[in-house]
Amino acid sequence: MARRAAVIATGQTYHKSKRRDVNIPELIHEAVKACLDDAQLGIKDIDAVLIGNMEHFEGVYNPDLWAVDATGAYLKHSLKITTGGTTGASVAHAGYYHVASGLFDCALCIGWEKQSDGDTTAGLIFQADPLFERSNMAGAIGTFALAASEYMDKFGITEEQAAKVAVKNRGNAMNNPYAHLRRTVTIQDVLTSPPLAHPIKLLDMCPTSDGACAIIVASEKVAKKSPNKPAWFKALATRHDQPFNSDLPLLINMRSLSSAAKEAYAQAGITNPRKQLDVAELYEPCTFAELAWYEALGFCEPGAGGKMIDSGATEMAGDIPVNPSGGVISTNCIGATAMIRVAEAALQVMGKAGDRQVDGVKTALATGFGGSFWTEIAILEGD
Repeated sequence: MARRAAVIATGQTYHKSKRRDVNIPELIHEAVKACLDDAQLGIKDIDAVLIGNMEHFEGVYNPDLWAVDATGAYLKHSLKITTGGTTGASVAHAGYYHVASGLFDCALCIGWEKQSDGDTTAGLIFQADPLFERSNMAGAIGTFALAASEYMDKFGITEEQAAKVAVKNRGNAMNNPYAHLRRTVTIQDVLTSPPLAHPIKLLDMCPTSDGACAIIVASEKVAKKSPNKPAWFKALATRHDQPFNSDLPLLINMRSLSSAAKEAYAQAGITNPRKQLDVAELYEPCTFAELAWYEALGFCEPGAGGKMIDSGATEMAGDIPVNPSGGVISTNCIGATAMIRVAEAALQVMGKAGDRQVDGVKTALATGFGGSFWTEIAILEGD
């Protein structure tokens, strides 16, 4: 039987478009030190170190070797994970299994990206399938433009409704000192921002950020001694997919997300997620994705994502606040992005989210999203 495991500490850098003041190990160290300080632990108390980033985006390989001084993995069990945009969530999941298995009591999980050191778009294009995807969908913008167009046509979703996601999340980011983009925007700002690929405009998409995030996953024995309220893992689910251009719909039928949600809800005993979840941190690379993923997660009926954002249900004072941190629309350091979702969900459960705290959070959901429409889901709860 698996042991209980909880997130007991988090640490983040102050995310920016370019961190020219530090190299990658120094960036990692900032998050690790903040996390250890939050836990009131030293690196000697850590049994295992798990790391993840999209190293080919930076063009600097084997960070499990040259970043050891920064990660603290010297003479410890260590594992490197790279799964696209889901990387940070994959590392967090692996941290849970390392502890739940009984092999370790305290696992340090780290995700990062220093995109200013490389070329993320080139990395994405290089990976795209040359027969089915590279000609018209290479990279996130083309993929989401196609999917958003289809979503609008199928359900009558409007560009104004998508713009409301950016307004909400960028407004929330104003309360998050770690967020990269901390400036409020209006619906008109989004609609008149430079076009990228119809209907996607500049303010519909996530930025490219430099940053790192770390969490500590601990056994019940360690968690009970923690100065912080533990955020216990209640459910985990992972789904991988490989849709092609002809394998539509994408946003309308996010197979990996809906399937993972069903499994996670079954594990957690959740039958009505909109009522039984207190907050959600969704990996929304673009505005249209957040609307569609309300539907895939069962927050509303298929096609009702636009009406849900119109209703204010996902605002900070709504019945299920989504992305109090500002979300991926505000910060996107790819190897850390999905871990930030887990960290922010944990902070909500711990009651340590500061000005972005939602009142009375007992149960929080975090998702990770990656290339080929992969999904990771974690549900965290308090005692």
